[in-house]
Order: sequence, then C-alpha cells, then structure tokens
Amino acid sequence: MSLDADAAELQAAWSDFVAGLNRGRDALDSPELHAPPPSERLLAEGYRYLLGFTFSAIERAFGEDPDFPYFRRAIQPMDKATIDNADALYLTAVIDGTRTYRITGEVADHAHWTGGPRAPVGPWAPQYLIVEVHSHYVGDTGSIVELAPGGRSITGTVDSTELVVTDGRFEMVVGPERPAGHEGSFLSTRTEDGADPVGTYVVVRVLYHDWENEVAPTLSITPVSPGPLHPVPAAPDGVAARLRRAGLIVENQMRFWNEFYDVVCGAFGEGNPQALAPMPRNGVNTPTNAQLATGGGQSTNVYAGGRFHLGRDEALLVEVSTPVGAAYQGLHLSNLWGESFDYANHVTSLNGFQAVPDPDGVCRYVVSHRDPGVPNWLDTTGHDEGLLAFRWTYPSPPDQMPTVVAAKVRVGELAGLLPAGVPLVSPSEREAQIRVRQAHVQRRYRQY
Repeated sequence: MSLDADAAELQAAWSDFVAGLNRGRDALDSPELHAPPPSERLLAEGYRYLLGFTFSAIERAFGEDPDFPYFRRAIQPMDKATIDNADALYLTAVIDGTRTYRITGEVADHAHWTGGPRAPVGPWAPQYLIVEVHSHYVGDTGSIVELAPGGRSITGTVDSTELVVTDGRFEMVVGPERPAGHEGSFLSTRTEDGADPVGTYVVVRVLYHDWENEVAPTLSITPVSPGPLHPVPAAPDGVAARLRRAGLIVENQMRFWNEFYDVVCGAFGEGNPQALAPMPRNGVNTPTNAQLATGGGQSTNVYAGGRFHLGRDEALLVEVSTPVGAAYQGLHLSNLWGESFDYANHVTSLNGFQAVPDPDGVCRYVVSHRDPGVPNWLDTTGHDEGLLAFRWTYPSPPDQMPTVVAAKVRVGELAGLLPAGVPLVSPSEREAQIRVRQAHVQRRYRQY
C-alpha cells in the first residue's frame, strides 16, 4: 500500500475506535442498553467507568501477545468493574492454548497456605492465591449469552493450598498436555472432554487479609518453546486492527455488564422480576457456589449479593454466620456500575482478618452513611444506593454454607440491636484504620 492509503486506513480505524467508544457511552444512559437509574453522581461516575474500560482496552489491544505474555492488572483503581474485590490483586495474561507455558513465582512466608502458623513477624504471603485458565475474557462478547452452557469454561485451576513451594519459589506449567516427566503443578488448556485446546487467558487472583503485613508474590510467565525473539514492529494494518479491537472491547464490556446487573442480578430500581440470580433491595441472596451461568467469578468461591438503598438516618444491619471456616472471606460495597467504592480512603470493605466477630461467632456489619462507631462499619461514601457482595473461598466444598440475614434499621436503633459489649471505635482509631488501608493500596498498585 502507498503511504496515502496507509494514512487513510489508520484514520478510518481511529474513527472506528472512537465510534466504539461512543457506542459504549450510549450504555451510560440508554434504558435499551440496561443503564441503571440515573443520578447526578452515578452519571459522573459512569463516565469515569467508561474511561476505565478504555484504559484497559488500549492496554489489551496493544499489549496482548501470546508470543510475549506478561501479567497485567485486570482491575485496578484506574479500571474498576465487576463488583471487584477490594482485597484482590487481579492479573491476566493472554496465551495460545495450543502451546505450553511456564509460570514461576516467589513468595514471602506462606506457612498459612497449608494450615501452618505464620512466622512471628511479616512480611507474609497473601492469604490466598489462585491461578485459573479461562477460555474467554468475560464480557468481551457484549452479551450475557456467553453465560449459556458452552459459552465459557475454566480448563485448569491451581491454588495456594496445593502449590508446591520450595525456598519461597514455585513453578507451574500451562498447556494442552502435561509434559513428560512433569510432576508439579499443571493447568490444562483443554476442557475435561479433551477437546481442542480452548484456554486463552491465565487469570490470577491474589487475596489479602492482613493489609499491613501481606505482600504480593513475584510472578512471570514465559513460553516453554521459544518463539520469535522480538515482537512484530508496528505497521499500519496491525495498528488499525488493534484500534478497532480496542473500541470493540469498550463497547462490549459496557453492554455486557449493564445487561448482567439488570437481567442476571435484577440490581436496579425495583428489580427485574425475571432476574436469574436476583439481588434483593436491602437484603442479600442465598450464598451459592460460583457458576459460569451467573457470571462465574473465582471457581473456589461461594458468593452472595444484595443491594442497599438507605436514607441519611438509615442503616443496613447484616448478620453473617460462617459455620465452616473459609480460606478467605470478605464483604465489599460498589456503585451500580460495579465499581468498588474507594477502599483506600474509606472503610468500604472488610475481610476475615479485619472484621470483628461478636461473642456468639456471628459477624454483624453495619452499612450506613455516617459512622456509628462500631468495628464492622462500612461507609456508603454518600451513595444512597449501591451493591454489596460477599465472598468466601473454599478450596474444597464446605459441609455447611454460610448464612446471611440483612435488615434495614434506623441508625438510632443499632445500640439495641447489637449484642452487649460491642466495642466502640473512636474517630482516632477509625483514622488509624484508614491510614493502614491507604498505605497498603499504595504498595499494591505501585507503578515502579
């Protein structure tokens, strides 16, 4: 092609990219695209949400290469979605499912992964780590039809309870076949029926409990059989294709998650009566195992979700019983776009280390606009409406599921509804709690 033709193709691709962004923007306020009920703040946050997907889409379209894979942050403060877990470092790497890859890692003290005592002082490995191989990147189709049987699959899983770590280092292999003589951790890119390899993404979740002392692992991924030494240089046709893909990712992710929250979760307004897994207003649905049909999520998780809709003097009192201890557990708040609330500068999530159980073993959480001075308070950050999600991690299915009961109450009634002896949290103690959160989030997402 001539230089003029190349320029015209790139300009057309740029226009297609911008058109994809504009179609994604339509999902911010179009009832036909399942937009949530509008409010001044939610609409403003919606544009930020759209730009988050744009940030991610550009990185994916121009950085994903199965010849040169790397772990990128799938969710981060610049790009929040999916009612993300405030305790999680989400990582993904694109792969070619017909090839074999080696993942290596290094962790701090990890005795708790196999039930042992932690070292007397940190740093410690995170509370839990899981690596999965997925056939697709959730949401890229733009339709919840991908949740139907055969739409997506997880072909391989290894978690920290079964990972062999020697002198702080571990290794696992990902590919269509276990290499001859390999006895270590292996994740298949084939489905259980042995069909053609379908795995295209390695997905890692690193889950924290102790935000002061747990530190991220070091991870890398490389092809076992060397491919090209250098990536293909940028060329007009390649860049044009990437531009168009970035626009499509933004459009489809916006459409998929709107439809998911409305049609699958019934999370807006009075709720969709045909919702597949309805999230009740000022209530929580029954905890259930992760299912691809209702959005998937971490394969070893049990999930429960609900919504809050609270006035200035109202609170949601949530009581949680966990008869079988979980490897990880947490409660998280998000806006109606599924962006977790600002968990660095507000207490908008509490995990199994941070939450304080009552003497009867029940964890009682209070979701409200103002601080009632109790340990397990979650801050709405001023949102009248939002989503809440519980996660419990069970490497093996529990004999008994957790139970959750929620009720809307007046803030002034809390003292009579909570057990006697619940400690009070002073403003200075709350400030210290937030300082820990701020420092941890800086470490987790440092850019150097």
